[in-house]
Amino acid sequence: MNLYYNPVRTIEGPGSFGRLPEILEEIGTERRKVLVLAWNEAVFGLPAFLKMDGFEVRKEVFQASNPTVEQLFDMYQKTREFDPDTVVAVGGGSILDVGKSLCCLYGKELDSADALRELIERKDYGVPGAWWIGVPTTAGTGSETTCWATIWDPEKNVKRSIENHRNYAYAALVDPELAAGMPLRLAVSSALDAAAHAVESYWARGTNCVSRALALRAVELIMENLDGLFDGSLEAHEAMARGSMLAGLAFSNTKTTACHSISYPLTMHYGIPHGAAVSMLLAPVLRMNAPGVEEMAPLLEALGASGPEELEEKIRGFLRRSGQPATLEEWGVKREELPEMARLGMTKGRADNNPVEITAERIEKILETIYTA
Repeated sequence: MNLYYNPVRTIEGPGSFGRLPEILEEIGTERRKVLVLAWNEAVFGLPAFLKMDGFEVRKEVFQASNPTVEQLFDMYQKTREFDPDTVVAVGGGSILDVGKSLCCLYGKELDSADALRELIERKDYGVPGAWWIGVPTTAGTGSETTCWATIWDPEKNVKRSIENHRNYAYAALVDPELAAGMPLRLAVSSALDAAAHAVESYWARGTNCVSRALALRAVELIMENLDGLFDGSLEAHEAMARGSMLAGLAFSNTKTTACHSISYPLTMHYGIPHGAAVSMLLAPVLRMNAPGVEEMAPLLEALGASGPEELEEKIRGFLRRSGQPATLEEWGVKREELPEMARLGMTKGRADNNPVEITAERIEKILETIYTA
């Protein structure tokens, strides 16, 4: 049985961010209190924010990548008294994840980061305390269309997920003009992250026919237009924004699989940007998964690769052309720590969503294949 569900109103295209005041009016909250969470203060000068006279607006900057439990708790503490009924999150995946997480925390009495940890472990969020609107400024995470958020916990050496099926965004405003100023490294790594979301959605154990169709189109858009990022092409940025949104809609119903599971400790312990980490794993995981994937041919066609070897060459080329390392050794990973990275790469909800069984031993072999060129 195929089941697909996603209630997010997606507004996509150049200038779509200008619809923000209209969307806020459409939500129709009585108190009209809006928290705007952004990557930097320059965002607050965008024209859409100058048309919000009828709202009480609180502006906060959040600049951490890979937000931790402590950082999320600090933002909750700063904004809980304001008690917004809508959160507008403008930025990359980290900002969107914090914004949507806050909606699950408002109305709760949390007096410490440990209390927040306990809430995440119980997953007892109930009805969110606020609506949220996602405005991505990078093309990669698809967080604007999913109901979960990644929150890191290096103190406990785990990656946590805040998941609430009542917490889909009211709307996603996907405006490629906001992403056009991204540094090349970020543009490329976030695009490859979006491609990984789509590929993993295609072969996930929980996949369905709608997600597979969205995933194939997302992969095709991204891989056909990645070269344009190196030329600063606005059309390429439009394709990345659209591809990322479609990938988000795809994996919002399927979650991700082995690539993401294995990548988390590489990001947490070595600071490898998430998009780079997960993209290096695509080819070897594709090789491992091939026997368990139905209709592999359409996926390879969308990737523009005849098989894992050609895909690995393409991804390494994109990373190196954008000024990024393309092997674990180049990122500074210690070979003797691969067994521990493999053990930590068995992430519940991701590793067990892979189409073929993975073990720590299999992961270690995969890490060996991407350790050197």
